[in-house]
Amino acid sequence: MQVVAISKKLQGSDLSRLDLSEANLSKADLQGANLSKADLSKADLSEAFLEGANFGGANLRHANLSWVNLYSAILQGVDLHGANLERAILHYADLSGADLSGLNLQGTKMREANLKGANVGGADLTGADLITANLSEADLQGANLTEAKLSGTKYDADTKWPEGFDPVAAGAVLMHDWVD
Repeated sequence: MQVVAISKKLQGSDLSRLDLSEANLSKADLQGANLSKADLSKADLSEAFLEGANFGGANLRHANLSWVNLYSAILQGVDLHGANLERAILHYADLSGADLSGLNLQGTKMREANLKGANVGGADLTGADLITANLSEADLQGANLTEAKLSGTKYDADTKWPEGFDPVAAGAVLMHDWVD
């Protein structure tokens, strides 16, 4: 994709289904923007303000999402293969069913995020804040949870943890009949 100039103030814009692959949106204000089903593969969104943005079904393969604010963003069913989410803020974000496998999520803030059914297998969650997040039905097999904050994190019998990991000792709470 060839982009001559992209405005850095796009809050509330409808950018759904657009080809924004390889676009430089670093430090852009996309608060509340609709980016559903957009192609943002290899895009640079580092340090962007994406609070409340809708990325439902978007392609974010190999996108740079480091240091972004995705507070309350919708990321259901997004393709994040190879994306960098280091130090991203994902408090209250909806990542249900998202594929976060193998990603660098070091220091990511996902307090009260919805990761129901998400694939987080093999991801590096070193120092991540998952306090009171929903990990029901999530697959965390092979994930690095060193120094991850899991106090009050909800999980169910279908949550898959790394081998030998004790979620109760980490502060997570098994919800037998929990409904989200």
